Amino acid sequence: LDAAAVGAGQVVALEGDYSPRACALLLALIERAAVVVPLSGVTAAERAEFLDVAEVQAVVPPAHGGPQRIERRAVWVAHPLTRALIERGDFSSGATGKNKAALHDFARLLEKFQRPRPALRTLSFLLLDHIGGINTLLHTLANGGAVVTVVTRDPDTVCAAVARHRVQLLPTSPTFLNLLLVSEAYQRHDLSSLELVTYGTEVMPESTLRRVREVLPDVRLQQTYGLSELGILRSKSKESGSLWVKVGGEGFETKIVDGVLWIRARSAMLGYLNAPSPFDEEGWFNTQDMVEVDGDYIRILGRATDIINVGGQKLYPAEVESVLQQLPNIRDVAVLGEKNALTGQIVVARVNLHAPEPLATLRRRIRDYSRGKLAPYKIPVRIEIVDRPQFNARFKKMRRAVGGM
Repeated sequence: LDAAAVGAGQVVALEGDYSPRACALLLALIERAAVVVPLSGVTAAERAEFLDVAEVQAVVPPAHGGPQRIERRAVWVAHPLTRALIERGDFSSGATGKNKAALHDFARLLEKFQRPRPALRTLSFLLLDHIGGINTLLHTLANGGAVVTVVTRDPDTVCAAVARHRVQLLPTSPTFLNLLLVSEAYQRHDLSSLELVTYGTEVMPESTLRRVREVLPDVRLQQTYGLSELGILRSKSKESGSLWVKVGGEGFETKIVDGVLWIRARSAMLGYLNAPSPFDEEGWFNTQDMVEVDGDYIRILGRATDIINVGGQKLYPAEVESVLQQLPNIRDVAVLGEKNALTGQIVVARVNLHAPEPLATLRRRIRDYSRGKLAPYKIPVRIEIVDRPQFNARFKKMRRAVGGM
C-alpha cells in the first residue's frame, strides 16, 4: 500500500475471497482510513458497475501467490456522502449488494467488538463482500479466534474443513443446510468439533431446521439477523430448534408496525451511493420482513415483497417450501407467485429432483401430500421441474417472479 501511495481517504476495491493477504489488506486499509469496497464472486458487468458507482480509485486484485499488484484508476470522488466521510477522516467501507452500494462508517461497525466474546475456530462461509462475512471476520479476529477458509463452499468441502481444522462455529444459510442434508456429507466427515451453527440471510423452513437438529443433535443452532444497511444485530433463539428469535442489543432499537419489523441502528449505513436514503425522518429502517410476535421474540415469516396473494388470501413461500421439501425425490424447491387474471396470483413450485420423474406423477404426489398439511389456496397450482440451481453464489434462495401484482 505504501509503495502504491494508497492512503487515507482513497477509495480502494479489494477483490477476492478470504486469504491471509486479503484479510491483512482489509485491516490495513481500515487502519489508514481508506474507503474499502470489498468485491467477491461478482460478474465482469457487476464489477464494472460497482467500480463506477463507488468511484474506486485503486483496485487490489487477488495475488494468487505472486507479487501484489495495485491498479490505479483516474477517478475523482464526487459523491457527497463519500466526500463528507473522507473529510472527517473516519474509517469507512463501501459495501456492495444487489446493485446498491451502501456506505458505512467502519468506526461504528467496530464498536460492537470492544466487548470480549468467546474465541472460536470459525469457518468463513459468508463472502467477504457480505456484511455477515465482514462481521464474522472481525468478530473472530477481535476475540482471538481462528478463521478457517475454504476454496469452494459445497457441502463436502465445508465438512472436510470442519473435520480437518476442528471448526467450532459454522455461520451459514438455510439453503446450504438443506444442501448439506440432501448430500449427506455430514455422514462422510467428522463434525464432532462443531458447537454452534448460525443461520441467516433468508427464512429457515421449519422442516429443514427439524432435520438439521436430528442429524446434528449435539450442535446448538442459532438464528442470526442483519442487513447490509444496518449491520448484524445480536440475536438469541428461544431454543436450539425454535424459529423464534430475540434481536437487538446495544446500539439497536426495534419496533413492529403493521406486522413489519423496523430497526434503528447506531451502526446504520450513511446512505446508498446510487439510491435515495431508505430511512425515515427519525432514522428508522423498514426491513420489509413480516414477523409474528411472542413477547420479546419474533418469528420471521418472509419479505413483504415475497407474499403471494391468492384471491385475497396471503401466504409465504417458506411455509409451502417447508412442506414440499419433506417429499421423497425432491432435492430443492422454490415457491413463488405468478400473475393470474382470475385470482390475482397462483402458487408456482419450481422443483429440483434427485432422479428423473414424470411431471404428471410429481404433480399428483405433491397435491396428494399437501392435502391436510396446507390450506387449499396454498397448494401449488403449477409445478415445474428445473435442472438449474435455485440459489445464488451466497447460498440464498432465488425466487424470480413470473409476474407480479
